[in-house]
Parts: sequence; structure tokens; C-alpha cells
Amino acid sequence: MPLLKPITMRVAGVVLIVVGVLMFVFNGINFQTKKTVVDIGPVQIDKKENHNVGWPAYAGGIIAVVGIIMVVAAPKKG
Repeated sequence: MPLLKPITMRVAGVVLIVVGVLMFVFNGINFQTKKTVVDIGPVQIDKKENHNVGWPAYAGGIIAVVGIIMVVAAPKKG
């Protein structure tokens, strides 16, 4: 069981590095929702709403650095 911790720590670090780089490149996510406003028999009126989830550019850099630290700090498996 002692080999499980270094491997999972390295995998988690690599995942954080990838997520951090993607967050640094893409500064947010845009998505659209559809909402029914009026529904009277055969008449239906829908409203589309745009939503934006954004984060600062430095957040991706911080997450990538934490991932690098996790990969470097993981004990060697041999």
C-alpha cells in the first residue's frame, strides 16, 4: 500500500498542472440556458439567457505551480 500515495500524489499533481494551464489559456466559460416564459396551449415563448463563469488569469498559474510542487514533492517509488 505505500506505493499508492506517491502515485496518486503525482497523478493529482499532473492533473492540477493540466487544469492550471487550461485555466490560464481560457479565462472563462460561457454557456446558454433556455427558459420557458409563457406556455399557453399551442403558444410557447422561450427566453435564452447567456451566462459567464470567469476567473482571474493568475488563478490558473497558482494551480499549475501547486501541481508542479506536488509532482516534485512526491516520494520516489523505488
